[in-house]
This record gives sequence, structure tokens and C-alpha cells, in this order.
Amino acid sequence: MHHDTGHVHLIDEKLESLKRSKFRSRFRLTAEDFEYIRSRDMKTIRSHARDFITTRIAPANPAHDGKQTPMRNHPVFIAQHATATCCRGCLEKWHGIRRGKKLDDTEIAFIVDLIMAWIQKQML
Repeated sequence: MHHDTGHVHLIDEKLESLKRSKFRSRFRLTAEDFEYIRSRDMKTIRSHARDFITTRIAPANPAHDGKQTPMRNHPVFIAQHATATCCRGCLEKWHGIRRGKKLDDTEIAFIVDLIMAWIQKQML
């Protein structure tokens, strides 16, 4: 999938600023997460990320907002906490995407790309 350089630059900038947060930078993939990713492929992980964001984060008023993303059991969940895409409060605070409105396709694509970029950096 081709992205314009502005989009890629924005992702890199976001990852840099998240790295400066003591809380966000604590998150790391576990050996189990690496194994899970290796036993599948990045396309599958991306599709999981898209599903999680679409169902748990994208609605205007997601169920259990603030508690809908577990801290373990899937690499995407870890990535969501690391990238502040775990709930609408964090999305608003970190990414300026306000609460109370359904996420559009562009916002969903940005979030999924950010999650995948974080996971890819962890895999290095």
C-alpha cells in the first residue's frame, strides 16, 4: 500500500513523541507476541489491527471506553497502549481526534498504520 511521504513523516513524528512518554515507552512486545507475529504474517496482523480499531475504537461512543483494550494477549493490544490508540481519551489527548464522533476511514487508516509502524520497529 502506497502512502504519501507526509503521512509516513507524521507516523515517524508520532512514534518519536510517544517514545518520550515514560508511560508509553514502557510497552514492549513479549516473546509470545513475537512468536504470534512470526507464525502469521504482517498482512494478518494488520487485518487484526483494523478489526480491533473498527469495532472497539471507531464508534462514536465505544463500549467500555477507557477499558476496551487489554494490556496483553495480542501484539496489537500492546501496540495500541504504546501508541495511545487504546481508547478515545488517549486518541483525543495524543492525536487530537475528538471524542463523540465516529472515526472516518482516514483516521482508521492512520491509527492502523501507526500501530503497524510501532510493531515493525519492535521486530527489528
